[in-house]
Amino acid sequence: MRGYRPSACSARPVVHGLQGSKSLQFRTKDLKVSRLSIRSGSGAGTASGRREPVQSRSRWLFVVSALVAGVSGCGVATPELPAPRPIVIHSGVRINADHEEMKKVNEWVTREQRNIVEDPSFWVIGEPVTEEVYVWEGLRVSNDSVWVQVDARAPDTRLVHQIYGHLHLMSSMGRQEEWLPEAPDAVGYELERAILERCADAWTLGRTVFDTAPYGPLDELAYASDAGYLDAFIFTARPDEFASSRAEWARANPDRADEYREWFLDTFSREPPGLRSQ
Repeated sequence: MRGYRPSACSARPVVHGLQGSKSLQFRTKDLKVSRLSIRSGSGAGTASGRREPVQSRSRWLFVVSALVAGVSGCGVATPELPAPRPIVIHSGVRINADHEEMKKVNEWVTREQRNIVEDPSFWVIGEPVTEEVYVWEGLRVSNDSVWVQVDARAPDTRLVHQIYGHLHLMSSMGRQEEWLPEAPDAVGYELERAILERCADAWTLGRTVFDTAPYGPLDELAYASDAGYLDAFIFTARPDEFASSRAEWARANPDRADEYREWFLDTFSREPPGLRSQ
């Protein structure tokens, strides 16, 4: 996506969070442009005016466009969402995202990111790790705060992990209908499934429209959702959770787990999460 170039009426980009600290706080009480990369030419602008290599920053640039458009007095129109391109992995399996569907996903992702940035009533806190991590790993919710783990080597994944934590926090704060209108009363497994489906859609948007870098755990989630194996993915990856829902699903789909495992092996050339040797 073309880089955003600040104009006279644009808010100054501010990076929020403590460099070198053990966590990154994603919410601030002040109106800020997203801390995600603002790409221009061969480098990315930072709060201090220095330029850093684009490779070290996240590519979720569509969020910046929407936030800048909302700055008072600017009157900047949100650009048309580029058409998604097919993505393919080494096995040859593709995802062909629908353009109209990605427009809808982009709308709620942009709104959610803006809420994470601006809403003063809660915190979304990222805890950097240096290994592959699934969005649910390390999740903690307490009162008005949520902690999510983020692979520090994969900045493109940060937004999806924020969304996962934000949706769980909104549910615990009584705002589920506002942020999950398709599942306003869902609890337990149905709530988790609705949240993970949104995460899969958000990652598909990034991969097909904004060229985010591949990332194993999120690619697996997105491909499984696209292929109709989201339930099997969740139940297999998290064998100690959702016992009653798992049993009901298994009774209704007696061969689905085996089908999923075969599909996963063909697609990713390894066992699915939950069946890998430790």
